Amino acid sequence: MVGAGPVGLALTLALARHEVPSVLLDAGDGPSEPRPARTCVLRPDTTALAHRLAGGAESAESSGLSGTHWRAWRTLRRRQTVRHVEFAPGAAPFHLAQHTLTGALAAAAHRSELIDVVPHRRLTELEQHPGGVRARTAGGLGVTWSGSYLVGCDGARSTVRKLLGVRFPGRTSVERRAVATVRCALPWPQEALLHRELPGAGGEVSARSLPGGRWRLDWRLPPRGDLVTPDVLIERVQRTLTAWSDPDAPPAYELLDTGVHTAHQRIARRWRQGRVFLAGDAARLLGALGTQSVDEGLRDADNLAWKLALAWHGGAGDALLDSYESERRGASVARLRALDQALPLVQDTSPLRSLLPGGRGPLGLLTDGHVGEGTLGAPGGYAHSPLTSDSAAFGVATAPGGVVDDVPVTPPGGERCPLRRRLGRGLLVVLVAPGARVWESRHWMHAGVMPQLAAAVRALPLPAELLVAEAYPGAAPHTCLVVRPDGHLAAVLPGVDAEALAACAVALGGGPVDGAVRA
Repeated sequence: MVGAGPVGLALTLALARHEVPSVLLDAGDGPSEPRPARTCVLRPDTTALAHRLAGGAESAESSGLSGTHWRAWRTLRRRQTVRHVEFAPGAAPFHLAQHTLTGALAAAAHRSELIDVVPHRRLTELEQHPGGVRARTAGGLGVTWSGSYLVGCDGARSTVRKLLGVRFPGRTSVERRAVATVRCALPWPQEALLHRELPGAGGEVSARSLPGGRWRLDWRLPPRGDLVTPDVLIERVQRTLTAWSDPDAPPAYELLDTGVHTAHQRIARRWRQGRVFLAGDAARLLGALGTQSVDEGLRDADNLAWKLALAWHGGAGDALLDSYESERRGASVARLRALDQALPLVQDTSPLRSLLPGGRGPLGLLTDGHVGEGTLGAPGGYAHSPLTSDSAAFGVATAPGGVVDDVPVTPPGGERCPLRRRLGRGLLVVLVAPGARVWESRHWMHAGVMPQLAAAVRALPLPAELLVAEAYPGAAPHTCLVVRPDGHLAAVLPGVDAEALAACAVALGGGPVDGAVRA
């Protein structure tokens, strides 16, 4: 891997869960200086992924990630609340400082015997050959590295992408924001909000809570405009906090960090070239209207890790590696299209409001991006992927290729836990069996359809785990769900069908693999 940011670290840790060793080349000098104004918002499924990877165990508590699960989101215009979203337990976005995420992942990587993090190594050359990749780095004495695959997670100015000669077309400066992180008391603890036409301050500002009484404030600026000086930012902070409080008693605050963030829209023409891949900001730039680049980058890592692992262990066809680009680039293209449609409306430059998705107004679209809904915010699905079977006919609430619900599951002989805690190592075959909790799980293997299903799972050509759920939204009793290691629904079977289950596993491996050897 090249690049020791959140995406590169997540990918190495995800590979380690599949027993794949990796080397992570970092051009930097080690941990960067913490920037409280640089934060990220993770959706519930990527939050679970971050906890799994950082914790090195099967519990979120051991991850060391400190952030805020928002209790609610508020959208306001002038003095009125336009929308108020209460988040159910387990469904709230998770807001944390990016250096906190990077630090927790880096600590986990240094604990792993399968990961070698090498600082001070700047990539200068790469060469592919039939059996792998050779890369040369500058720094120290200069070294040549050899591996089966190489992934560029080295950011918007990716050296890997440039060495491959991959184009990175798009638009610059589609959105510009002034940012400040402050410590103060606001009327909405553990919440987040978007406020347009704020009385006494005007414009558009969002406030997102962080632990320890901290808040990140964002003001939307013209895409191109005057330089925002520190004095101008401090004035914005004071006017905004005064508007949210008693004008005669402005709140005390501590200014922790400031900055100006410019969002660009770009996407690489290719995300895979032979044995070299691109991920994270090296592959695409989003970041406007509440979209979250770190969240998308973690999805890249989760998608690619299990596919590289199968290829490295000799159990995947080339079509499986091709599916990374078709799935993740396809999801990013859809997101960029949605942004292109929404930006003119949100910036009040388009008369064609009725032609936008669902007739959504500016505040509705902005809210979608922040809370993780709609075309701007919901996780991308892989309905058209060759790895996805059409499951719509069986009534399951999750769309084909979509992110599965985090229902409670139980492995035979094990303890009940959330489904997402079992992700990241192999396929999950989930049997929906109402009333299963009445019996001890150790007795299941000899009851009903379990012996037949267990034998079918053991015979699969890919690593797989059998789980039991008492219920799943829309699923009938004895329905079998096949869940990919990255938490996306691969197939729904209306009963125990060993032949159909085996065919699904073969498809997930990219087709038959004849005489495969480890790369």
